[in-house]
Amino acid sequence: MTTVNTNIYPEFTRMLGREEKEKFLNQHGLVIWLYGLSGSGKSTIANSLERRLASESIFTKILDGDNIRSRINSDLGFSDEDRVENIRRVSEIARLFYETGIVTLTSFITPNDNLRSQAKKIIGAENFIEVFVKCSFEVCMQRDVKGLYAKANDGNVKNFTGKDSGFEEPADPDIVLNTEIESLEESVDKLYSFIKPKIQYNA
Repeated sequence: MTTVNTNIYPEFTRMLGREEKEKFLNQHGLVIWLYGLSGSGKSTIANSLERRLASESIFTKILDGDNIRSRINSDLGFSDEDRVENIRRVSEIARLFYETGIVTLTSFITPNDNLRSQAKKIIGAENFIEVFVKCSFEVCMQRDVKGLYAKANDGNVKNFTGKDSGFEEPADPDIVLNTEIESLEESVDKLYSFIKPKIQYNA
């Protein structure tokens, strides 16, 4: 049961609003939520897309899973409960950024529909682009860019997604980037073309 704190009085009405900030930045805020198995290419795509947008003076922020877990979410593990809290916090942070007019790229495994729905509900469907970075467990294991698959096989990583903990492929994401068959450039081009009309500012 959630306890309501009657001593908190949220203040929004006197603050400069989202529209004014988007006008200042000449862009629309948006959350681009990339998810998939470890090693599927989420962070690589996010970083490449950010540089492309920056070349067009689009102001962005990347929220990366490992970075967030090394700082603000360093108290969380990988139990089901901690995964829920991890995504809840990230979603609230992403909301703060897009409300400031910033194009926000997130890179989190987000292994099931419940977590994706939670993120979408917090952020708001109209501000949320769901991007499934598709790549099989076998190919991600071959890449093993962080050495995590080897550690998991040796029993040194618990609750590893795809091995000990399941990953649910989505039924209806906004866009699928299949990094088994697409080059980095193809995936970034595809995502860029999808989001550019949504962040383009029209006064």
